[in-house]
Amino acid sequence: MNYTILHSCLPSSTRAGIKKCIFVDPNEQATLIKLHDSYFELFLSEEEIQEAVGSLAEKIAADYKDEVPIFVGVLNGSFMFVSDFLKAYPHDCEVSFVKLSSYQGLTSTGIVETLLDVSEDIDGRSVVILEDIIDTGRTLQELVHLFTNTNVKEFRIASLFYKSEIYNGEYNIDYVGLEIPNRFIVGYGLDYNELGRNLTAVYQLKQTDMMNLVIFGKPGAGKGTQAGILKEKYNLVHISTGDLFRYNMKNKTALGQLAQSYIDAGDLVPDQVTIDMLQEEVERNPEAAGFIFDGFPRTTAQAEALDQFLESKGMMVNGCVALEADDEVLTLRLLERGKESGRSDDQDESKIRNRFAEYNEKTAPLKDYYTNQGKFHSISGIGAIEEITERLSAIIDQLPK
Repeated sequence: MNYTILHSCLPSSTRAGIKKCIFVDPNEQATLIKLHDSYFELFLSEEEIQEAVGSLAEKIAADYKDEVPIFVGVLNGSFMFVSDFLKAYPHDCEVSFVKLSSYQGLTSTGIVETLLDVSEDIDGRSVVILEDIIDTGRTLQELVHLFTNTNVKEFRIASLFYKSEIYNGEYNIDYVGLEIPNRFIVGYGLDYNELGRNLTAVYQLKQTDMMNLVIFGKPGAGKGTQAGILKEKYNLVHISTGDLFRYNMKNKTALGQLAQSYIDAGDLVPDQVTIDMLQEEVERNPEAAGFIFDGFPRTTAQAEALDQFLESKGMMVNGCVALEADDEVLTLRLLERGKESGRSDDQDESKIRNRFAEYNEKTAPLKDYYTNQGKFHSISGIGAIEEITERLSAIIDQLPK
């Protein structure tokens, strides 16, 4: 597809640090934008959005034509929606704003902060929250809590965009403009690291044809060796969480110091820290054809977090492959390796068998998780290196992209 570059995207030789580009196909009039490190494609036109805003205003006006409601917009994302909604609303009304935050980059932190509260006297008044988008419901939960101890006459919720498939369903959504699938979107007040809010249309993260693998294997099964071969064969980036932790802590990065603080306190490092390390590594390799994730996920919760992160990047796990081998064979293999490497955990048979038991305990639910998605594959990890590579390649070559 050929694109004409608009004035907002100059040649890289003159705008090496550019963060925002817009491309327009002159034949199809399809629009593609780049914000920071990611591409987004047109999802909803300005006309479709304005039609939804007008419909919402009409529905709410019918319910409040005999009183003066207070509309409460949720900053920052709702500023364009609130502005257009008020223009379309035909009766008297008042407006206020609250400010909450739970997103950084493409993913939710899961922690909602109240940055600006409602200051007006709302006792005995009807309040309608105007949300730009409702997805998981975390922000909505905080909003409801803001009004729990007030004496408002009535409290209702309106959202321009609504992701019903991931909403937790705890509270009723009274007015919905458009129900949309679970995709990361920008524009019309919504941002990606603060870019894109001023766009009058809405764009979704562009899906990419990448190959992303999760590789499992008991200690000594050879997954490190195979990962090294596969990354060269398929032009993939091998991401070992063990290596990521060692790199970040050795170089005293912000994430490394954060992880070290948990370790020093005797606590488990939260999954989000690992996800943030993975995200940084993925974003350091924008030209990669895909990734091999080694050592993560280790639990179902981590697998869900990985899926959410990859989805936010327009990616997914294409397949999960486990290298299977008999414990007795692996024990002998590790004991031999211990003689050469000097690793203490490879020289004690009881420690080796404890590692096997831990692997079995943690990977069993993961096997079910990926099996339910139709992505789990198992091969024998016994044999010559070349033979195992052939077994892996036979699976990888058949994985859907």
